[in-house]
Amino acid sequence: MSAIAEANPLFENPRLVPGVIVAVCVGALGSALASEYWGGLDPCVLCIYQRFAYVGAMTLGLAGLILAPQGKALKVLILLAALAFLAGAGIAMFHVGVEQHWWRGTESCHAVAIDFNAPVSDLREQLLAKQPATCDSIPWSFAGISIAGFNVIASLLFAAGCVWASRRVATP
Repeated sequence: MSAIAEANPLFENPRLVPGVIVAVCVGALGSALASEYWGGLDPCVLCIYQRFAYVGAMTLGLAGLILAPQGKALKVLILLAALAFLAGAGIAMFHVGVEQHWWRGTESCHAVAIDFNAPVSDLREQLLAKQPATCDSIPWSFAGISIAGFNVIASLLFAAGCVWASRRVATP
């Protein structure tokens, strides 16, 4: 047992940190899905991309639960989860920039163009088809911070927490 683990008995259980990573990711993904299905907030393509970072970190957390007794491997997985959270923060920062019109989003961020030269029946189908949300609209905010803005803050905190915890987790 390392001196750090002795000073922090909470970190003696090698499954604690990966378990917290998994719980955080399940909570974040669950809240995203709840806001979509129960809250009626349609996600844009950048919102979906931000979820991938949580899926990646959750996968690393699950691998950490399996490899928990393997000290160095566990530290590497925790640090990789920090990188996944940093990638999510980067995507979320890009999304905030698109929302604030600082730059243009990806091509899939914008509404599908309607072909006005199409026959009336095709025009009707185009208009009735559900359009994906655009990335530059802000469907919900609190205190001037959008969901993407909150995700930047959360992802950076989760990444910092992973780095901090990787230094304190017990190694055999």
